[in-house]
Amino acid sequence: MMNRTLSRKLLVSMCGICSRRLSFAQSAVNTVQKQKELIKSRELEKDELRPLYMDFQATTPMDPRVLDAMLPFQVNYYGNPHSRTHAYGWESETAMEKARKQVADLIGADPREIVFTSGATESNNMSIKGVARFYKAKKNHIITTQTEHKCVLDSCRILEAEGFEVTYLPVKNNGLIDLKQLQETIRPYTSLVSIMTVNNEIGVKQPIKEIGHLCRSRNVFFHTDAAQAVGKIPINVNDWKVDLMSISGHKIYGPKGVGALYVRRRPRVRIEPLQNGGGQERGLRSGTVPTPLAVGLGAACDIAQQELEYDHKRVTSLANRLVQKIMSEIPDVVMNGDPDQRYPGCVNLSFAYVEGESLLMALKDVALSSGSACTSASLEPSYVLRAIGADEDLAHSSIRFGIGRFTTEEEVDYTVEKCIQQVKRLREMRTRQRRRSKGFRLRKEWKE
Repeated sequence: MMNRTLSRKLLVSMCGICSRRLSFAQSAVNTVQKQKELIKSRELEKDELRPLYMDFQATTPMDPRVLDAMLPFQVNYYGNPHSRTHAYGWESETAMEKARKQVADLIGADPREIVFTSGATESNNMSIKGVARFYKAKKNHIITTQTEHKCVLDSCRILEAEGFEVTYLPVKNNGLIDLKQLQETIRPYTSLVSIMTVNNEIGVKQPIKEIGHLCRSRNVFFHTDAAQAVGKIPINVNDWKVDLMSISGHKIYGPKGVGALYVRRRPRVRIEPLQNGGGQERGLRSGTVPTPLAVGLGAACDIAQQELEYDHKRVTSLANRLVQKIMSEIPDVVMNGDPDQRYPGCVNLSFAYVEGESLLMALKDVALSSGSACTSASLEPSYVLRAIGADEDLAHSSIRFGIGRFTTEEEVDYTVEKCIQQVKRLREMRTRQRRRSKGFRLRKEWKE
């Protein structure tokens, strides 16, 4: 009898424990579900409040057609492109080589001259350090400009620390280099000239063809950082006599984390690799090529080639609309860089009597920048604007407007309207503050 009673009590006790556990588990599930709903509602709110995008020089949104091309290689075709013993590797290798050809076709190159990298920064490092170190026994002089991307300037400083001689050419007030000065700077022991095609801050387009022919005539290798130019202006590396060219995926509506380096085969350019390993990419860049990213870069280049003329015409129209409307309504606005030799989608304006950071904060519903995304954490005025002769006040008052493939007329008009409104408000505030400050000084002098 006692055994039965104990068994019943134990059963009741266990049932109670199970019931409590089930209740606790259900409560936990409900809590998680509520948290998910809360997170989802917050995300929806964020999406509704997100500013419109006008910073296409920092990065571009991925074209949906690029994503469509990439997805199969993220899920189904996942083989290592360097695996030569089975179908998975062959599928990936075929896709990789197709992408290589798409990149080459966009710039008029041979597919064998394209090396996949992680982006333009790596491509720039490979070009500058690679050429300099390979030819250092005979040539130890490098030429670049003061307005290059930070990764180019920092690579040159690293080489200076290694004993190389680097000349940083100044630019004219319009942002263009002086070809005669470049010609005079080239020496018998100059190994490389590195000058970017389109400047990432002011949009100035350098005379790359003339520079390339000059370098070829002097037996000097020519590298150009074309991250802001590829897919936006017509490029032919053979017509331009370019020996090395850096390309970035996320600047042409492709994926982030992938880029390419064009390395000429004839006349052959030799570079010392920065990283060693399995000898992939002709031994210039060891490491497994990420097939989905390479496919995305190839698709982005293919789309850019098809739509280059249309995109350029449309971007030019939108840029002219933005500049004309702003300058017709606001006095004392300066366009930085040459007004003609430029890529129209990069518009850099300085608003006199207005602090650039204050204007950016006031235009919080529009995603803009005051310069390069790679140096945006710095409070110093843009070194590019200082190099073209802008005084410190104007350099601090600059805003970069980036226009791209997906920008609409409505977005341009809204940006212009908000910009005009906020510039006038900030200038009025500045005038009031100066009057108050002047009145305070006068009262202080009268009391004394």
